[in-house]
Amino acid sequence: MSKLTWRMAREPGLTPGEPGGLGGSVATAGSGGVSQGPPASIEAVRGAGLSKGYGEGDRRVQVLAGLDISVQQGEMLAVVGPSGVGKSTLLHLLGLLDRPDAGTLELFGTDVGSLSAAGRARWRNRRTGFVFQFHALLPEFTLEENVAMPMLIGGTPMREALAAARDLLTAVGLEPRRDHFPDQLSGGEQQRGAVARALVAGPELLLADEPTGNLDAANAESVFEVLRTLHVSRGLTSVIVTHNEALAGRCDRILRLAGAASGEACSRT
Repeated sequence: MSKLTWRMAREPGLTPGEPGGLGGSVATAGSGGVSQGPPASIEAVRGAGLSKGYGEGDRRVQVLAGLDISVQQGEMLAVVGPSGVGKSTLLHLLGLLDRPDAGTLELFGTDVGSLSAAGRARWRNRRTGFVFQFHALLPEFTLEENVAMPMLIGGTPMREALAAARDLLTAVGLEPRRDHFPDQLSGGEQQRGAVARALVAGPELLLADEPTGNLDAANAESVFEVLRTLHVSRGLTSVIVTHNEALAGRCDRILRLAGAASGEACSRT
């Protein structure tokens, strides 16, 4: 039994068949801020009145308050703003990692607020890809096994999952490194591997939270180019949180969050 098969058999969260985590438009934010571009036929993301806070009583912090957002299918949207205004919280809501305290959310025409916990897990595994600031590759598995993990979690046979992983690693320029372990890769290679893992199951929506935040300028450029190329070639809808204004400016549109304290704000730049 390989380490990969052993771990999936040993850990309930990685049991085959159990879906789970790893795996010019219009936008509005807050009270009336609207920016409109060329019309698109399909709305991938539609959120209305989204609010989210943490804590209780005097210690409660309101992160998002009445946020409206619309992202068209095929759009690459950058989300920018100071730390603490709710950028990552917004991604968690869009990725069904958390539920809003108020408001409604539709993804590709489905009211995801009505999904059960199992239904939300299936959605995350099959229809959403996640890239985080830290690559989060599992150290005891090869790069190829790491990239295949979302498909294996979803119940895909090993041979098929590894073949799909190799295809994605080729697309991001890492096929020669597929048998290496994460600690044998450079920072840029680790993050490109994380991008491949996010897309291996063929999701429709890509959510990236500071995907170049830990990289130097050259590697940040390389990772962004991979994201942009795969966004187009795979017909993705992408929402990318970043502090890098230069990279944000190369997305189709920028959503600027000002935070719940001052009222959400949105602009297209």
